[in-house]
Amino acid sequence: MSILLPFVAFLLAGAFAAYHRMRLAYWAVMTATLLVACWLLGAHPVAVAAAAALVALIAVPLLIPALRKPLITAPLLKFYRKILPPLSQTERIALESGSVGFEGELFSGDPDWNQLLSQPAPKLTDEEQAFLDGPVEELCRRTNDWEITHVHADLPPDLWDFIKQHKFFGMIIPKEYGGLGFSALAHHKVIQKISSVSSVVSSTVGVPNSLGPGELLVHYGTREQKDYYLPRLAAGIEVPCFGLTGPFAGSDATSIPDYGIVCQGEWNGASVLGVKLTFDKRYITLAPVATLIGLAFRLYDPDGLIGDTRDIGITIALVPRDTDGVDIGRRHFPLNSPFQNGPIHGREVFIPLSQLLGGEDYAGKGWQMLNEQLSIGRSITLPSTASGGAKMGAIATGAYARIRKQFGLSIGRFEGVEEALARIAGKAYAISALSQATAMAVDRGETPAVPSAIAKYHCTTMAREVSSDVMDVLGGKGIILGPRNFAGRSWQAAPIAITVEGANIMTRSLLIFGQGAILCHPWVLKEMKAAQNPDEQAGLEEFDRNLFGHIGFAISNAVRSIWFGLTGAKIGKAPGDDYTRRYFRKLDRYSANLALIADASMLLLGGKLKFKESLSGRLGDVLSHLYLTSAMLKRYKDEGCPVGDQPLLAWAFHDSVHRIELALSAALRNYPIRPVGWLLWLLVFPWGRRAQAPSDRLGHRAAALLMAPNEARDRLANGVFTTPCENNPAGRIDSYLAKAILAEPVERKFLKALKNSDIEALDFASQLDEGVREGWITAEERVQLEELRALTLDAITVDDFDTHELRAASYYDLPQHKRKPREAA
Repeated sequence: MSILLPFVAFLLAGAFAAYHRMRLAYWAVMTATLLVACWLLGAHPVAVAAAAALVALIAVPLLIPALRKPLITAPLLKFYRKILPPLSQTERIALESGSVGFEGELFSGDPDWNQLLSQPAPKLTDEEQAFLDGPVEELCRRTNDWEITHVHADLPPDLWDFIKQHKFFGMIIPKEYGGLGFSALAHHKVIQKISSVSSVVSSTVGVPNSLGPGELLVHYGTREQKDYYLPRLAAGIEVPCFGLTGPFAGSDATSIPDYGIVCQGEWNGASVLGVKLTFDKRYITLAPVATLIGLAFRLYDPDGLIGDTRDIGITIALVPRDTDGVDIGRRHFPLNSPFQNGPIHGREVFIPLSQLLGGEDYAGKGWQMLNEQLSIGRSITLPSTASGGAKMGAIATGAYARIRKQFGLSIGRFEGVEEALARIAGKAYAISALSQATAMAVDRGETPAVPSAIAKYHCTTMAREVSSDVMDVLGGKGIILGPRNFAGRSWQAAPIAITVEGANIMTRSLLIFGQGAILCHPWVLKEMKAAQNPDEQAGLEEFDRNLFGHIGFAISNAVRSIWFGLTGAKIGKAPGDDYTRRYFRKLDRYSANLALIADASMLLLGGKLKFKESLSGRLGDVLSHLYLTSAMLKRYKDEGCPVGDQPLLAWAFHDSVHRIELALSAALRNYPIRPVGWLLWLLVFPWGRRAQAPSDRLGHRAAALLMAPNEARDRLANGVFTTPCENNPAGRIDSYLAKAILAEPVERKFLKALKNSDIEALDFASQLDEGVREGWITAEERVQLEELRALTLDAITVDDFDTHELRAASYYDLPQHKRKPREAA
């Protein structure tokens, strides 16, 4: 034992120092002190001397810069430059355009939770709240989604006028230009509420306030462009669209084949220097009704008319619809969701240089402009739409499951339905927290490149899963389209959100971890910049500082991973209250796991990592669920840690950590370098995977919250349109819940008496008459049961139609000779 004691002391000191991320000098002093103590306690002198030699061998060259830099840093820098994956200009711009918020802490292996919890709680201004309670409420009340989707295939004119009159298109435009100047949080709340009643209307409102001419003009427009266009956009005089995607450039937006040639041309009767554009775009939302087109294209100057560069690069122009040569094509019809969407074309369309967004100074900077603003728009519109749909689906479906009865029981009491309701409730809670978190990041002045990708992918994916479960619970009520159906159109439209603004497969497998591994990592981007520094000496100094910071970081995460794995993350300091403290400890563990595996992958795979999309996607899942659970814990804290919300938080949290462990497990079991995967498995899962999916007992508690009035249910419903009006079948069903529950004891009493009687089959009214005569129920209870029958019928009734109502009227407007081929087909 006296021989082993110095080496045990050496290892324990190292582990302690690594766990707490102590400086190397402190570790050396602490270890030396322990070795002296071992010697005084009678440890074998040779063992003490050997351990001391190990300390000296590590500490001396690392603590003395004159030895460290030439002997260690310089050779490693040379090697690093060889394995460093080349970054294209496109990738470089994408990385430099994003900022890092709390997601950077999640990559650290030791998140500073106080940074998250000290962020201001979300709060609307009085003006923003008044807009939600006034114009937004009225817009929702006026919206008849069935007429929009089936009858008009468009918003009716009065709805278009209302949207323009109340400046819904100008939410992000500053007040000085006639806009509303709202915060990102208000923008999120508006889209969330509208989407709870109609995704078509929310898309129509959302797009002008997302990536497009308005936002780009605010940030990059010339004074003249801002003064002219922004007031017109705010007032709805101009309707914008943005043309980026084309037949041959979808997700790979930098391969845009659309081009512009700098040349002399005529504009408003005068000969001016400008650009002749040729373009072919599709999937452009609002294109069929747009008056102002934001257009992305590649600019060339073959004659050197504006400089020495021939291929200037991606540029953005403002093209009025009535410009000669612009052709707005016919409409697309995306999955029966008739928001205005279609192609735009142009051949040799001439515009002056003054129509380049930002003027000539911003020629060639289009990709940078798009990247800087894309993350802001992507942080709000689609996540908020998903939140509104999921929350409304949860509230209405929970009420329906209580009101709808089969075999004498509310269908929500059956365990199979209960499982679906639990998933709906938990995911709606998670989506709501995540969508609000990214909006708040924008309000803090961040350009949240990674969080926006996380929110876009996971909010839309979970919303599709919620929609699927809603349809399963509703059954026939969900599949029969008509004015009474609140879920069918959402189910049809779910893949649209999955596809747009970066397809979800690409977002998961390339963007989230691909950007996060470099942008959020505390050392990698710094090392890359140091390695590329043209000043050799300065580059060596920077690389030396960052490299050894990175090495200590990696050792720390290995130690933290094995410690948390051995203890089940049940020991250690953590923030939160008695209920959430255990959750924060778990997230500390998974943060260390992510940082450890990411470091190993970047070191061993180098540039090949970005082609390992399965590994990248799984590590992206870990980062995503860390961010998602952080958002849920922040929401819980901001709302005052309500005990009633604990089943929702717990279900969503356990679902996420279960998915984290599944992702880590899959990443390590399929690791490209098998021995490394085995070693990492021992560090990450020393006792194997332990996280379980939410239990049935927890699911029962979460589902129960949806099927009875309570404060947690009210908080979940906050921000969606629940007004029980004619155009809102979901709101009507929700409004029936309390009355249905109050009537349940009377209904049970009446049905039991009826079953035990010898009364022949009668209609419901006659049964009630008999019940009053026999004394089973009172006259007042009879009225209560009549009301229950009426509201139940409204909740469960589906629509039917005459055949001619389902035929496309436009088809029968065609001449007979044009109809026959279609009928034959």
